[in-house]
Amino acid sequence: MGLKIKEIEDLIKEAMPDAEISIEDLAGDENHYSATIKSKIFSGKSKVEQHKIVYKALKGKMGTELHALALNTIEG
Repeated sequence: MGLKIKEIEDLIKEAMPDAEISIEDLAGDENHYSATIKSKIFSGKSKVEQHKIVYKALKGKMGTELHALALNTIEG
């Protein structure tokens, strides 16, 4: 069982209220997504650190309910 785009957005917004989020379902299976996320919280952090922030926001669903998420994070 995958996650719907709205669920992913809600989890990210909960952790990063200022985030501008764009998510695309790559395979139409609610399991393979691409996301572009812009947030001030990313400022001064490496891409690895930025991605860790997003994974933490997903509260352990990455790798379980969500199989693949290609991330593009932008300092905003």
